[in-house]
Amino acid sequence: MLLLALLSWTMHAIAHWWDTVELWLTSLPYVPQVLIVLIALVMIAMLIVRVLVVVIDQIADVIHPGGGDDALAAAPRAAGDSPGEGT
Repeated sequence: MLLLALLSWTMHAIAHWWDTVELWLTSLPYVPQVLIVLIALVMIAMLIVRVLVVVIDQIADVIHPGGGDDALAAAPRAAGDSPGEGT
């Protein structure tokens, strides 16, 4: 019962905080609203990308154990390719 009360209080506190942030954000002029939202979305997108990279790396390690960057470096090259080509 105590856990349920604590959870209810926490959710109420988060909802109250979000309402305050939302009212503050909507009271701003349009350009600052867009800038704040874009900054927040870029940071969230970067976090999602980092999580996805870790998850994909772990899945790749399970599917192909021991096949890191060394496996790519040891792969045979086509005739005429050199590591510094194109730079």
